[in-house]
Amino acid sequence: MKRFGFFAAMLLSAFVAEAQQAIFERHDTRSPQFNDDGTVTLRIKAPEAKKVTIVGDCIERGHGELRQQDGVWSYTTAQLPAELYSYRFYVDGVETQDAGNIERSRDVRSFMSTFIVSKEEGDKGWLYQNHNVEHGDVAHVWYDSPQLGLKRRMSIYTPPGYNKGKAYPVLYLLHGAGGDEEAWLTLGRTAQIMDNLIALGKAKPMIVVMPNGNASDDAGPLETGLKKKEWPKMSYEESFSDVMNYVKKHYKTKKGADNTAICGLSMGGYHTFRISMLNPGTFGYMGLFSAAIRLGGRNQPKSVEQQFADNPEATAQMKALFDAKPHLYWIAIGKEDFLMQMNNDLRNYLDAHQYTYEYYENDGGHIWRNWRIYLTMFAQKIFKE
Repeated sequence: MKRFGFFAAMLLSAFVAEAQQAIFERHDTRSPQFNDDGTVTLRIKAPEAKKVTIVGDCIERGHGELRQQDGVWSYTTAQLPAELYSYRFYVDGVETQDAGNIERSRDVRSFMSTFIVSKEEGDKGWLYQNHNVEHGDVAHVWYDSPQLGLKRRMSIYTPPGYNKGKAYPVLYLLHGAGGDEEAWLTLGRTAQIMDNLIALGKAKPMIVVMPNGNASDDAGPLETGLKKKEWPKMSYEESFSDVMNYVKKHYKTKKGADNTAICGLSMGGYHTFRISMLNPGTFGYMGLFSAAIRLGGRNQPKSVEQQFADNPEATAQMKALFDAKPHLYWIAIGKEDFLMQMNNDLRNYLDAHQYTYEYYENDGGHIWRNWRIYLTMFAQKIFKE
């Protein structure tokens, strides 16, 4: 018995020593290194490696090879404008994170190391960082969705001063395909964007609700990740009242369309498109970011005009939506986005029916870099009436 106790004590000591080593372990490779000329050097220590490559939006052409010196591999970028950048290494073909960089974000089920370049107050990089301003709070809550038959998780941002008692307008912010209730907080930098815009007086203080838009899931993969065995009989957009009912019951919200907005990227843009049509007069502000525009299934071959022509109910819903005279119907997309034709078709339909909307087009494609820009712009347009 004594021998067993001694052996257990030795194992415990070894475990504690290893844990302490992990806590105090230091990486002697500085990465990322921000250089005076506006470039950034990224490094990884891999003395046994034969080849190390890098992929990311900070790399010209999206990928490159690192150079090795004394077992440390490095890559120096071109001069980078203010922005949030993501990247990962491949050591002899094996995906590897930057051990010297604790900043990481998850996109769908993969992780990327990240860094932010900022050159002056108010630029994009600055907006995506934490500063010495009043901060809001982020809560992760579980709510009942009777229509989907699940308890589901969502993230909710409340602005600085929320606990002082006044009510606030609400923005429902929807993610894209493969995302979840964490996407807009991590790669979208929603909390930082809202804190900084509010501090600068460029956006009204508001509650931002970020639900999980995957109807068969209860939460993202790092939570329970439960999936229903059968696809729900009701669609996410049809069940969205479960989200709104929870928010109205548990948060101090201002009422009416003047104080309610909805927007989303890609699949979330589709959800915005359909949820607003199913609930005319509910939202005073709608934002479609790189939106998938369709009335039927995923592989809809018909133009938006033809889809409406074949669907009198949807045509009536769209008419009711604009008869309610919303303050803003905002469409934003990048010039290289693969969903550009869908969005052009939607604009043609709106023009033909003399429905008022605003349109913004910029460079780039179906990427987070654009969606952060669109959120920043949209947040400054809403709740100004």
